[in-house]
Amino acid sequence: MESAEIARRFLRFFEERGHTVVPSASLIAEDPTLLLVPAGMVPFKPYFLGQQKPPYNRAASAQKCVRTPDIDEVGKTTRHATFFQMLGNFSFGDYFKEQAIPLAWELLTKPESEGGFGFPEERLWVTVYHDDDESYDIWHEKVGVPADRIQRRGMADNYWSMGVPGPCGPCTEIYYDRGAEYGRDGGPIADENRYLEVWNNVFMQFERGAGGAKEGYPILGELPAKNVDTGMGLERMAAILQGVDNIYEIDTTYKILDRAAELTKTRYGRDERADVSLRVVADHVRTGVMLVADGVLPSNEGRGYVLRRILRRAIRNLRLLGAGEQRYMHELTAVTIDVMGEQYPELKADAPQIHGVIDAEEASFLGTLRTGTAIFDAAVEETKRKGQGTLAGDQAFQLHDTYGFPIDLTLEMASEQGLQVDEEGFRRLMKEQRERAKADAAAKKTGNADISVFGQILEKAGKVEFLGYDHVIAESEVIGLLVDGVSVPAAGAGTSVEVVLSRTPFYAEGGGQLADQGIIRTDGAEVEIVDVQSPVSGVVVHRGKVRGGEIRVGDQAQAEIDVERRRAISRSHTATHLVHRGFRNALGETAAQAGSENSPGRFRFDFTAAGAVPASVLRDVEDEVNAILINDLKVNAFHTSQAEARAMGALALFGEKYGETVRIVEVGDYSRELCGGTHVASSGQLGLVKVLGEASIGAGVRRVEALVGLDAFRFLARESVLVAQLSEQLKARREELPERIEGIVTRLRTAEKELDRLRSAQVLALAGEMAAGARDLHGVSVVTHRAPDGTSPDDLRKLALDVRGRFPGDRAAVVVVAGVPADRPVVVAVVNEAGRERGLKAGRLVGVAAKALGGGGGGKDDVAQGGGVRPEAIGDALGAVEQAIAQALV
Repeated sequence: MESAEIARRFLRFFEERGHTVVPSASLIAEDPTLLLVPAGMVPFKPYFLGQQKPPYNRAASAQKCVRTPDIDEVGKTTRHATFFQMLGNFSFGDYFKEQAIPLAWELLTKPESEGGFGFPEERLWVTVYHDDDESYDIWHEKVGVPADRIQRRGMADNYWSMGVPGPCGPCTEIYYDRGAEYGRDGGPIADENRYLEVWNNVFMQFERGAGGAKEGYPILGELPAKNVDTGMGLERMAAILQGVDNIYEIDTTYKILDRAAELTKTRYGRDERADVSLRVVADHVRTGVMLVADGVLPSNEGRGYVLRRILRRAIRNLRLLGAGEQRYMHELTAVTIDVMGEQYPELKADAPQIHGVIDAEEASFLGTLRTGTAIFDAAVEETKRKGQGTLAGDQAFQLHDTYGFPIDLTLEMASEQGLQVDEEGFRRLMKEQRERAKADAAAKKTGNADISVFGQILEKAGKVEFLGYDHVIAESEVIGLLVDGVSVPAAGAGTSVEVVLSRTPFYAEGGGQLADQGIIRTDGAEVEIVDVQSPVSGVVVHRGKVRGGEIRVGDQAQAEIDVERRRAISRSHTATHLVHRGFRNALGETAAQAGSENSPGRFRFDFTAAGAVPASVLRDVEDEVNAILINDLKVNAFHTSQAEARAMGALALFGEKYGETVRIVEVGDYSRELCGGTHVASSGQLGLVKVLGEASIGAGVRRVEALVGLDAFRFLARESVLVAQLSEQLKARREELPERIEGIVTRLRTAEKELDRLRSAQVLALAGEMAAGARDLHGVSVVTHRAPDGTSPDDLRKLALDVRGRFPGDRAAVVVVAGVPADRPVVVAVVNEAGRERGLKAGRLVGVAAKALGGGGGGKDDVAQGGGVRPEAIGDALGAVEQAIAQALV
């Protein structure tokens, strides 16, 4: 039975029994405390915690999940994976144990011909919490499971909570006996490799207090409403129903693994090390595709870091399999899209964008491996020079953070050099970085408030009505006030406050559009609003400061936005749509939007592209967009079904998830997009769009910045004045300026090269005189010299080598030259072979000089270079070198 069919059967079974089938949520978690969705129940978490009222009493879903704490174990075992799908049925205060348990048994044991999974009853075992007699009795007396196949387990195994005070309860798990060839008799408590868990039913009926995460916490009492949360791992079920040993041999994974083996000319099952790499590739490519499809882009922080690490681990393991510089990710991505496309049709629709992101990351990382290896080699050399056996944690972190080196690659390469890595220091720095990212994301959305406060407001007052499409001022009522994240009845002058209104014209930041600003007035107060967010769907939170009086919950209020700011932002938002369409026309449909920010008079637009966009394309897009402005096309917004919107060809933001009813914004017949933002009435109101330029912001993603309206006009006016001034200064017509300036720059560069040549010749002319003036220290010729200021580091090195070359081969010689190329001193030391035989090393001598200069440096035994920050100490540095030489020779 294929994976897609398993999911279909599960959802159909529960839909026929009164459950609402809920589509999988995006892997990008709405919960600000999570980067990615790690469990099937996460989208329902607000309902279980009582933060929001569920729109249904029963639900069923097949939820995409990504879990990475055990990423280092992926491939090493056949149990660990980063991406998985969790099938689940949920009850919110509706049915409980007496219905949930028989439903699970019915679906598992019902013949395949009747829509079930056809498990033989005699091969199913059950575990219950040690004192959950109710579940035990239902299994034994109602379902008919023999007592010897029901086992009781403790809190660590059969009791669920979120790890913090809140809902908790016992769970009952169903296991499948794979047979004696997989392990010993005795049920799940004896061998969980033979007895494989297929379904966990959690019964939330109690409230827990503070304490241990898994066990040892107090049970405070029963919940007012009892809930059911179940989870069936789709991949594990597929392994059983497809008759294979593990999740890497099922239909949606093995095809990727098999193609990776074919591409790298290896064979699965022959070599354990190769098998590990093949499993890593298969799992990570699948995870990467699903993350990119949900809008995650590679970066060095947050969920983008997770994606980058996963993709780069896959690429590195392909190299370990012998891929070398070959690029195989495109082919493996295509296989993944094909095998997962039946369950997730959007993968095939978004295939060009997914390929673009992953191909670019592969190209970037292959280049990174070359650059990073050079940086790694330098770090190893420095570590060994200091006589240390451990690569510093901050160096490993720099390799990861700046050059994208996975820590496991650093560990492996360090081991080859006979070094260890300060993993604790590395992971501490990584943890600090992640905590900063998570804290920033959470604080931005919720303002550090408990999200349940907003859920309570929503349940009590209903959804906030947004009036901003048609109104800039509206009468409303204050239905919630928060100060420092805590709900309050009133707030006085000078207080920073969050205000929730029953209806509002204020647009909450979202979809790339910045929030509105403005004023909320009541009879007794005035609040200046500087930011607007929607921490919970249906709730709009206005953040600002009470400028006077006292605002109270229940007050009648007048909300008024800053109209000029709104108009300027709306112009930017409409311009973003036009530029998006323009780039798609110019570069093809792969130029998909990957983010935007629409601010007053200015916008930035991110899109997927394999490389830099030529200046000619930027000009063509700009001309095309401005032609649309001249034509003054009508801007129209309307709601329709998602299916109808796709049929109309409306562009959806790559990675965004939409409801069944969507809003379309169209500009004539030129642009049509799904969008919830505010826009102008016609394209002519934009006035002018000026593209400033484009640049890379990550692998496969480009960013265009542009100005709109008066801001664009003012920019061009300043440019015109500047051109007029240049024309006057150079006595040339405007159209002649590029040629004239190019000529001036060429002559300047030629003159600079000639000056450099003369300066270099002058410096090198000193070599003979310097060699002749060498001092003899214990039979070693020593030359220390300060070169003229402005001598380049390259010339300092050439001078030192030239002087060294003037001594006979059997005469030990040391030459140390220092200078100030710009504002900081540089020192170069060279030692010939005879000098090195006397125990003199250039790297050590440079270290002595650099320390006196307030800096550092190093290099090989024959040539080394360093520097510092104290040019006035060059004399002391050269003296310190001579002392070090004398001491080394005594």
